[in-house]
Amino acid sequence: MVEDIKATRNRAAEIGATGVGKTFGAFTALSDISLTVGRGEFLTLLGPSGSGKTTFLMILSGFEAPTSGRLTLDGRDMTATPAEERAFGMVFQGYALFPHMTVEENIAFPLKVQKRPAAEIRRRVSGIIEMVGLGGHGHKRPAGLSGGQQQRVALARALIYQPPVLLLDEPFSALDKNLRGQMQDEMRRLHQETGTTFVFVTHDQSEALALSTRIAIFEKGRLQQIAAPREVYERPASRFVAEFLGDINILPLADLSSDAQGAGGRFEGQVLRAPAAGHLAGANSLAIRPEYIRLHLSRPDTGNAVAARIDHLTYLGAETRLALCTPGGAGLTLILPTAELPSGIGPGTPVWAVWPETRGFLL
Repeated sequence: MVEDIKATRNRAAEIGATGVGKTFGAFTALSDISLTVGRGEFLTLLGPSGSGKTTFLMILSGFEAPTSGRLTLDGRDMTATPAEERAFGMVFQGYALFPHMTVEENIAFPLKVQKRPAAEIRRRVSGIIEMVGLGGHGHKRPAGLSGGQQQRVALARALIYQPPVLLLDEPFSALDKNLRGQMQDEMRRLHQETGTTFVFVTHDQSEALALSTRIAIFEKGRLQQIAAPREVYERPASRFVAEFLGDINILPLADLSSDAQGAGGRFEGQVLRAPAAGHLAGANSLAIRPEYIRLHLSRPDTGNAVAARIDHLTYLGAETRLALCTPGGAGLTLILPTAELPSGIGPGTPVWAVWPETRGFLL
């Protein structure tokens, strides 16, 4: 199996897309998508329903043809290459297992189609069954497996013939929350072990942040941003990206200006500052994630500070979510460890919402 893993790493491919577009009649599903998926990368295509992420995956697979643009595989044009000649692995939402075949037969199927020697098939099936944690289940049929086990079979079948690229279309959508978490861990491990280039579609933001090397965020058929998870979360390129990736507080700023230390503007009489990343043209708001805000009963000497009153508290166990309202009527959300809540606070308590200047960003 070690030799098989090394072979898979050596086959991992780079995919390029230049100006890819797709129309269905008068409807534009994709518009001018250009990106590169690096060799051995785990790229997640993220966006709301109808954003074009699955259409782009189908174009990469060869199941859909682009209306415009060009695709390359390791620098060679593959725009018109049929799906079967691309030889990519594919994992669908519904697993697409053969119900009349056992686990071993399902996994072996791609190798039998390729007419591999029987001894090689047995060796590789045995090895990958252990890799995906299905030891002792090889004789079972899909109906006798749990949802998570069926998903592992689908992954094993897609990986066994060492594809240069593995495409995954929301493979965990049918699983419950706990099982999704387990399969995310499994997916991360398999990617690390095999080194295959993964392109993964999801609408689950936390899943994308947890698994990806980079995230490509789609909206209405356009690519809004592609970057590492930390960058898209903490330095989003647009208001859409900021609001799509988790909770966010966005405060309007007046009289925005910059200096050597950063940028600042006025919000309800208070000066709020943030790093001045790039030029300020068009910026008119400061954004801050809830987890970076702290609660003070008096105004501190440093950091950004906004006066507010507590509207309500929501107990979440280890954390508590607080909704605040400023004198001007703006809402603020913050999340605190329950153990750090000041004693005696509740709805109506006057407080200061405080955060470091380096944690906010301009939109």
